[in-house]
Amino acid sequence: MRIAIAGGTGVVGRRTVEAVRAEGHDPVVLSRSHGVDLVTARGLAAALEGADAVIDVASIETLKASTAIEFFTAATGNLIAAAADAGVGHIVLLSIVGIDRIPYDYYAGKIAQEKLVQASPVPWTLLRATQFHEFAAQMFARAKLGPLHIAPRARTQPVAAGEVGERLAQLASGGAQGRVRDLAGPREEQLADMVRAFARRTGYRGWVPAVSVPGPQMSGMRSGKALPDRDADLGRQTFDEWLSAQ
Repeated sequence: MRIAIAGGTGVVGRRTVEAVRAEGHDPVVLSRSHGVDLVTARGLAAALEGADAVIDVASIETLKASTAIEFFTAATGNLIAAAADAGVGHIVLLSIVGIDRIPYDYYAGKIAQEKLVQASPVPWTLLRATQFHEFAAQMFARAKLGPLHIAPRARTQPVAAGEVGERLAQLASGGAQGRVRDLAGPREEQLADMVRAFARRTGYRGWVPAVSVPGPQMSGMRSGKALPDRDADLGRQTFDEWLSAQ
């Protein structure tokens, strides 16, 4: 099969490309560095020629709902339209566990994106996953008070990005299923402990205090709204195992 991956250069995108190739399929990366702009649709039609399926893991870094909604509406809207024109038989979307329970600006964009896919003329499959193990590294880099790194308190059940990529590749090679069971890591973790462990792994020896960061995302995560439901599929690699491999 020829499977196109929108956002195939990102954290989970790279792993998805690897998984598609490992299953014996032909991956096509849709990204600006590969001559495709999802927001303007530049190069998109040509890239989807002969594609059997599309996996959408494209993302944007923003804290504004309007920016997130604008990006996901444009990018996924163009992707759906081009896929329909090219006769693509299946589109698979990666989303996030808990976006309908946490009133976070970025999640507003993901909700808009899900609605587009669910109304798509192209048969679709929707997979929600929890945060990746790499979330700890992101929080260590971003959560700061001046020069001080902080560890946000939150409940999370992180999953390996490689396992998400594997699941997406498997879904894309089959028929459309609508929304499938969520995918989460094997056990719940405390984000503050993850951030501190990551800091130590990188050689950082400074104080990393645990802080209840204000705002809807972290508040929702502290209350468990980003955790999977009981029927979710669970991955294999724990955060400790991921960290040891870094």
